[in-house]
Amino acid sequence: MFNNIGVSGLILILAIALIVFGPSKLPQLGRAFGDTLREFRNSTRNIIEDIDPEPRIESETKKPL
Repeated sequence: MFNNIGVSGLILILAIALIVFGPSKLPQLGRAFGDTLREFRNSTRNIIEDIDPEPRIESETKKPL
């Protein structure tokens, strides 16, 4: 989804965000976004662990030839 943005597109997005939200709100928004992503990853990991409580490692199941 974000593979085609590039450096110039990222700079443009950051400049627009700086103009819209201002320099005082931008760090708070970034922190809130990071916390949201962290919570989402932890929730996803917990759901996966509930489905498969004992994750299998391929190196243990396969024997060397």
